[in-house]
Amino acid sequence: MTSVPSPTDQPPAFSLKPLLAAACIGSMAMMAFVAVVGPMARLLDLEPWHVGMAVTAAGVAWMLMARFWGAYSDRVGRRRVLLTALVGFAVSYAVLALFMNAALLWVPAAAITFLGMTLARTAAGAFYAAVPPVCAAVVADHTPPAGRAKAMGAVGAASAVGMVVGPGAAGLLAGWNIGASLLVIAALPLVALVVVWRFLPADEHAAVRKPSPLKLTDPRLRRAVFTAFAAMFCVVAAQVVVGFVALDRLALAPSDAARVSGVALAVVGVALFVSQMVLRRLDWSPIRFIRIGGVVAAVGFACVNFADSPALLWLTYGVAAAGMGWVYPAISALAANSVEAHEQGAAAGAVGAAQGLAAVVGPIAGTLAYQASSGAPYVIGATLVLVVVLWPARRPVPEQAPSAP
Repeated sequence: MTSVPSPTDQPPAFSLKPLLAAACIGSMAMMAFVAVVGPMARLLDLEPWHVGMAVTAAGVAWMLMARFWGAYSDRVGRRRVLLTALVGFAVSYAVLALFMNAALLWVPAAAITFLGMTLARTAAGAFYAAVPPVCAAVVADHTPPAGRAKAMGAVGAASAVGMVVGPGAAGLLAGWNIGASLLVIAALPLVALVVVWRFLPADEHAAVRKPSPLKLTDPRLRRAVFTAFAAMFCVVAAQVVVGFVALDRLALAPSDAARVSGVALAVVGVALFVSQMVLRRLDWSPIRFIRIGGVVAAVGFACVNFADSPALLWLTYGVAAAGMGWVYPAISALAANSVEAHEQGAAAGAVGAAQGLAAVVGPIAGTLAYQASSGAPYVIGATLVLVVVLWPARRPVPEQAPSAP
């Protein structure tokens, strides 16, 4: 006699909570270090370019490894890859924190400090590169196409919270003790690891996943990859020049310029979070989110050129970020909806690689453009976003009429 399965035998409903924790805590850790590395550099006799190189190296590692992690999760399973990456992330940040604390104690030669900091930060970037694409792939695995933009918007909102909370908390801790702040930052990836290990269920049918032959140049991903690059380029270019705008156009003293630019970046994080929470209440397609959000972002970037006070600077940055808050999760949903189930990790990795490339190129291009004209980075940003908005939708191939007998 065959037994009827009881409701308790059914697998538990999919929950976004472990992914939200991984996204939030991961971005907190990555951004918190950036907030405290400047004061540390002064104590360790490092030059600004030392810090820039360490941060850029992490961006390069992210760019190179994102697609690898995503495709690897297609083959061996999401949970296994995410746990492996979080172990590496936690170990890398622990090494970084212990090394920098030792450097603060003994103050070795600047070359030694620079080398150790860069290597540890690069390793952390290489392992963190798995978090965004694998989280996106998990969402795609468990969410129907119509609901992916909403779910990925929630993950993006969690990441935005980390971008705001991380630097602020690190700054407060650093004001008390820089070395202690590093140890707290290093504990964050370990927390994410425990949450994912405890609450993210094992993959279903992970052993029969087909290998993903998806290439970065796959035409199905062309729009999503270019949009990912353009969106990240605009944001990081705007972030890197905001301090110069406060110094030059607003004619503020260095301390006041730092405060104004810090508030602008906090406004960006808040606007990203709010707009992504609004996104969750709208039943729109990814293309519609990209087009409407892109128009809003382009208006915000263009209007920065008319900002002649701190309040207007904050407002225009907030408008641009609000538009980008709709674009970012829609990119991941667009990529996921363009490929097959066994290609989700590789598709998310391709998007991550494009974002990593923009994170490397954007600061350099943004500062070079600013040297030519203070408004150039924002004009370039608005133009790139409008290209994305005006990108024509793919038309379905018409079916051939059956031939007459």
